[in-house]
Amino acid sequence: MSLITITAYFIIPIYTILFAWGTDWFSLNFSVLGNLSSRKNLFLLWGVIVGTYFYYVLKRIIGGLPRNRKETVISTTALLLLALAVITPYLPDSQPFHAVLHVVLSFLASISLLICLYMIIWKLYCMNQAVYQPYLQCLLVITVLSAILFFLTGIVSTVLEIFFTLSCTILLEKLYRRIQAPKIMWRLRR
Repeated sequence: MSLITITAYFIIPIYTILFAWGTDWFSLNFSVLGNLSSRKNLFLLWGVIVGTYFYYVLKRIIGGLPRNRKETVISTTALLLLALAVITPYLPDSQPFHAVLHVVLSFLASISLLICLYMIIWKLYCMNQAVYQPYLQCLLVITVLSAILFFLTGIVSTVLEIFFTLSCTILLEKLYRRIQAPKIMWRLRR
C-alpha cells in the first residue's frame, strides 16, 4: 500500500474526524475550531497534512497532462490560499478584518481546488470518455452534495468541510491510481 493510499484512506479521514470530535458538526466549522486555543496547533497540522497531500497528488496528476499550465497555476493557487487561510486567525470579535479575510481565503481555496479538479477531470474525460466518465460524475455528486449541505445548515459547517475534504481526497487518490495504472502495465510488458 502506497503512502498516498494510506494518507487518503487513513491519515486524513482519521485526523479530520478526530479534529472535529466532540463538537457540533452542523453549527460550527473548522475556522471556529481552529482558533480555539486547545485546537490551534491541531488545525495548523491538519492544514499541512491536507495541503501537502492535495498539492503532491495534483502535481503528479497534472504532470502527465498535455498543456497543463492552467491546472498547475490553479492547484498552486489553491495551496497558497489554503496556507494563508490556515494561518489567518478567525476571531470575529477581536479581529474582524482578519476573520473576514480568513473566510474569503478559505472559500477561494476550496473553489480553486474544485475548479482545478473539474479542469483535470474534464481534460481526461475529453481524452477518454469511457474511462473518466465515473470521475466526472463523482465530482458532480460531490459538488451537488456540498451545495445541499451548505443550504441545509446555512453556513460552511464542519459536516460540509469534512465531507468535501474526505470525498475530494478519495476521488484524487482513485484518479491518481487510475492514471498510474497504465504506466505500471507498460513497464511490465517491456
